[in-house]
Parts: sequence; C-alpha cells; structure tokens
Amino acid sequence: MAPNPDDQTDTTRRRYLASAGALAGSALLAGCQSGSDTTTSSTDATTEATTDATTQATTDESGPYSVSMAPVGDVEFEEPPSNVMVYSLLYADMAVAYGYGDAVNSLGFSTNAAGSLHAYYDQLDGVSFDQSGLTQLNQGGSGITVDKEVFYDLNSDLHLIDPALVVSFDGWDIGDVEEIRDNVAPWFGNVLSRRNTEPPEAYADSYEYYTLWEIAETVSQVFQAQERYDALAAIHDDMLATIQSGLPPESERPTVASVIFIDGTFYPSKFNADGFAHAHTRPMQAPGAFTESDVSYQSAYDYETMLEVDPDVIINRYSYSYYDIASVRQSLEENEVGSRLTAVQNDRVYAGGNPLQGPVMNLFQLEMTAKQLYPEQFGEWPGYDGGPYPEIPEDEQLFDRDEVAAIMTGEF
Repeated sequence: MAPNPDDQTDTTRRRYLASAGALAGSALLAGCQSGSDTTTSSTDATTEATTDATTQATTDESGPYSVSMAPVGDVEFEEPPSNVMVYSLLYADMAVAYGYGDAVNSLGFSTNAAGSLHAYYDQLDGVSFDQSGLTQLNQGGSGITVDKEVFYDLNSDLHLIDPALVVSFDGWDIGDVEEIRDNVAPWFGNVLSRRNTEPPEAYADSYEYYTLWEIAETVSQVFQAQERYDALAAIHDDMLATIQSGLPPESERPTVASVIFIDGTFYPSKFNADGFAHAHTRPMQAPGAFTESDVSYQSAYDYETMLEVDPDVIINRYSYSYYDIASVRQSLEENEVGSRLTAVQNDRVYAGGNPLQGPVMNLFQLEMTAKQLYPEQFGEWPGYDGGPYPEIPEDEQLFDRDEVAAIMTGEF
C-alpha cells in the first residue's frame, strides 16, 4: 500500500507546479529492444514546425520558468531539479552533460546499462557518472515491473520519464500516472521518438516526435543549461557536416547489417529508419542489408539466412554495455556457416553503439560508425574488444575531447 498521498503533497509542491498534461497508455515493451518497429512518418518540415511551440522555455531569473515537451505539455519549475528519477539512459547522459549527474537517483534496468556512459566518459577528463546507490526501477518479469512504492520512496523532484512508457508497466494505468504526478512530482520525457513509434489511440492527437538533439535542447532548459547545450550542439553540427561532406560515392558504400547476436541467432534492425535510435547510423547514408519487409520486432535470422543476406559489415548493437563483441566474433568465426560471411572474412564485425543514446554518447557513436564504415575517408577504426572507448590519435579524432569535457564540467 502506498503512503498517504496527502503526506506527500507539501513536499512535492515546495519546488514545482505542474500543469495537467494529456496522459494515456502505450504498449511499449521492456528491455534493450523496447518499442515497436512500426513507424509513423515524421518529416523534417513537421518537426521544424512544432519545435518552436514545444521546446520553448520562459524564464525569469527571480521566478519560475516553464518548459514544454509532448506528451506532458507545460511543466513549471522554480529551480532546476536536484533529485531526478531516470529510466532511459539518454536522460542520464543529458543530466551529466548539463552538470546534474549527481541528481540522478535511478535507472530503468541494471546499472550495467551505465557501462555505455563509462565507456565514453573515460575519454573525457574530469567527467564521470557515479552509478553506486542508483535504484534499479525494473524488477523483471515478462514485461516491465516497477513498484509504485519506489516513486514515493525516492520522492523525486522530477520524473524524467515519458508517462507513455509508464502506463505500459505491469499493473499501471492512467490513474496511477496521474497519482504520482499530483502527489510526488511531474513527468517529463519522450521515448516514442526513439523509433517514431505509433502512439496509442489516446495519444494520437497530442504526441509529437523529436530528434535526439531537439530533446536534448528541451532538457537543457529544464536544468537551465542552455549554454552547455548550444556548445555541444555546435560540435555535433560541425562533425555531422564533416562526415556528410566526406562520404564516398553511393556505389562505394558497404551494405550494413545492424543486429543483436545471441546464441546463434541474429536479431536484425533497420539501419536508416527514423527516430533517435538511428541518430548515429542514419547520417552515414549506407545501404541497410535488410529489406524493409524483412525487419520487424519478431524477426530472427539463423546463420544460413544471414549468409543469404551476406552484408559487407555487421554491427552488433549494445556492445558497449550488454554484449561482449569479442565473444560474438569468436562465435561467428568458429561456426562453419558464420565463418563464410563476408563481414567475418574481412574482419568487419564491429561493436555497435547504444540506440538509447544521449547527446554525448551520440558524438562518440557518430565518430565510431564513420570510421567503421569509411576508414579511407575518416581514418581507421582501431578496434574494440571491451572496456573504454578506444584511444584514437588526436589528429584522427572527429571531435575535440577536451572541448567536450570542458563543456560538461562547466569550464568552457
């Protein structure tokens, strides 16, 4: 039984006034493959048209400020939150980038998920994320199991979580989401933009899709760290321009299979789809190895089927947190069919990034993917067998580590 909501009200409202946003449900699956591959078309024009209306913050140095993002709408703050519940890794990355890593009190899954952050932050002097003491929200099961009691126990200032995800938790409904919003703290987050997944009917008129960097900009307003965002976004834009201007002709680009390999089975993903999950691969403009009809949430390929596809490059997603890329390579090389794959024979099986990427993760993952696919244009990828992101000679880096570290530590 949850604590008496009346006991929580004064504490919660000592800092925040939250407007009543539109709340509804979503059948969003748990785990590293959470979300559907069903996509809803979202053009750049639509995104640009909605950005001004959905990411503006009104601030006053002596008073409250308001930040807005679908699906919750406007949320009013008196000051940046100092105790923040986080479910998805991208929001932890944003909190650290904006100087509020110590405010994070939780992650959705095992704190091993933070391995992606550590792998990249190890290359940034003075940047770290302390995962000790974080509460693991999901307690397992066939779906997402999160005890409502934990929301009261953590008594967060802000739930940096999409309520459309929360209503998909086992045993949760709209009433539960509204209860936590009213009695503990507001919700603020958007995860269906991961793959531009079609929203449930109740969200059809209110849900909007954002790019990774649009979400990052909005969250920077929550933490009143717009200058840090602007500095990071400038680095991102410069690197993106460098990559796109240096791409080889289309005829020279390799076919790429984006997969998760587990126990002899390949679970494929689209390479150039919409959504922030592909923010590090889509700019490479390389042809995906799988046809549109061959990829769904239920898709699974055995060795023989993969050999029929026979991609030039295989990228194994989540290899900086969950999957040991050295073991993946060994399994492929030792299998009679797997060893015949072109990517295996040419030593082009690579560790892929984390689709739940924040802005800093995205910088590393863009550089990594560019080097893996186009070594002649962007320099050789040094390889990766686990641990921190590999050392790359300074003159071959696609962005300045010291500059990023200075932004994240507030010394820029």
